[in-house]
Amino acid sequence: MRKVSITSFLSALVGLGAVTLVAFPAQADDLQLELGKHGPRLKLMQDCDPNDDNCDGARRDDRRDRRQSRGCTEDRALDKADRMGIRRARIESVGRREITVLGRQDGDRVRVTFGTERGCPVLDRE
Repeated sequence: MRKVSITSFLSALVGLGAVTLVAFPAQADDLQLELGKHGPRLKLMQDCDPNDDNCDGARRDDRRDRRQSRGCTEDRALDKADRMGIRRARIESVGRREITVLGRQDGDRVRVTFGTERGCPVLDRE
């Protein structure tokens, strides 16, 4: 009788240990160790704000957005217009295939249409 109770006790102990080991790795994803200029910091992923740059999910989304948006955006079109010497540039219209920017150059009004492909090619300049 005593041998059965010891065996049952040891079996239960091993079973509880196995359950603990199985559950622990699933919870390990909820912890994040950050090493920054303010020192090491342990952060729970439940406390992670999706709009925060330090949130792992937000970083993945940003990388995906960056990969998908290699084409010309409104900001890139304004930057290119500025590099072309167009002052007070502003977006007039945004379409699926083109972005039109208005501004001034040498005192004259200028309208430049950029393609939405990579590099913001100039399609038209008036």
